[in-house]
Amino acid sequence: MKVFIKFDFTQFCSRILDEKLNELNIKYRMLNFGEIEFLESVPADKLKAFDAILKEYGIEKIENQKVILVQKIKDTLIDMVLNANEGQNVKSSVYLSDKLGHSYGYLSNLFSEVTYTSIENFIILQRIEYAKSLITNTDLSLTEIAFKLQYSSVAHLSTQFKNTTGITPTTFQRIIAKRRTLKSN
Repeated sequence: MKVFIKFDFTQFCSRILDEKLNELNIKYRMLNFGEIEFLESVPADKLKAFDAILKEYGIEKIENQKVILVQKIKDTLIDMVLNANEGQNVKSSVYLSDKLGHSYGYLSNLFSEVTYTSIENFIILQRIEYAKSLITNTDLSLTEIAFKLQYSSVAHLSTQFKNTTGITPTTFQRIIAKRRTLKSN
């Protein structure tokens, strides 16, 4: 029997952080996703233990301010892609500026400087990853997926999908269907 699982990474990470900080008896408060404020001075040994625990879960503490802001940009963009309101197309530049309180020009330049790619390219990659997930884990048609991801048409989705992955979404669907058939035999 095969079961598909949907993860809420925000809740998952928040729960891990909460449990581990309480185990270490560190007083804190969550400010935003991925942002914690320690409410008292934390001894170096506890911070080292906290870093080690985070690494076990693939989580790392970021201290460089530019890298922190770029991670916030990525998190905001991923949230935008995953929680897009169908039929309600919001410009990424407006969305980012509103959420992060900086001009889009500043955010775009910083993102390119740190990641060596553009915000637009990152959004395309996230949308295609989400499309692959929807193709793999749901019974949605390509038309429904294109609409959900705010593409103007299935052709637009197909073009970006092929440019990113090297294959069309239809070919990807066939590969997934073939794998499912082979696994069930």
